Amino acid sequence: MNKKLTISSIKKSKGVRPLVMITAYDALFAKLFEESADMILVGDSLNMSFAGKSDTISATLEQMIYHTNAVCNGAKNSFIVCDMPFGTYVTKEKALDNATRVFQETLADCVKIEGGSHKAEIIKHLTDNGIAVCGHIGLLPQSVRSEGGYKVKGKTQEEKESLIADAKAVEEAGAFCMVIEGTKADVAQAVAQAVTIPVIGIGAGHNVDGQVLVFSDMLGFFEDFTPKFVKKYMDGSTLVKTAVKQYADEVQTREFPSEKYTY
Repeated sequence: MNKKLTISSIKKSKGVRPLVMITAYDALFAKLFEESADMILVGDSLNMSFAGKSDTISATLEQMIYHTNAVCNGAKNSFIVCDMPFGTYVTKEKALDNATRVFQETLADCVKIEGGSHKAEIIKHLTDNGIAVCGHIGLLPQSVRSEGGYKVKGKTQEEKESLIADAKAVEEAGAFCMVIEGTKADVAQAVAQAVTIPVIGIGAGHNVDGQVLVFSDMLGFFEDFTPKFVKKYMDGSTLVKTAVKQYADEVQTREFPSEKYTY
């Protein structure tokens, strides 16, 4: 089993090897992912993958704490990142209160905050008070309603400069790494080169310091839609449906349980 990463070893990985991050929301899948994943993100994407919502915005802090505890129970050897949900860090005081709850009530190694320069003060307040922070810039899922949809970032020179400024502000505020989402690959590369902390991409090309994907997307369980940046490594939904259909058929014909599965 791999040795659990620390904030120091994560920072030292920049320019050495890409970091592997994947989402998980329960102990079962977290345990399966632990062997291969450097970092497990308990993402507010669970609101869509598990709760069937159209976006992440209605996820609550209580939900995130519950699922983070489950993931920590399943993957004791992975570095665990807990998403701070929408509305829980609108002020630095509220952010510290809520992030403190995450640290006191779970074994999460850090929290993740969406936003660049305009969230730097909040990130600094957290890091100054012992809360490790992973930043998140580029496409921000929690801002999808205010922006009118999921829009790729970095299409103009102005956006490129803004993203680089965001990354520098997040680093200066004390974040030890950051996610960059839904950003043109050349711009994401420029962002990664502009800071000394790892930049983990999702829909941001391969010239960054690591990758993260939502597990239900990459394993083919989520059928509603597939973002362009998602590679399906398994046709999970078909495999599950086939297995359950076989089970149902065997129950109907009394093939299951056979003598082998009977006391």
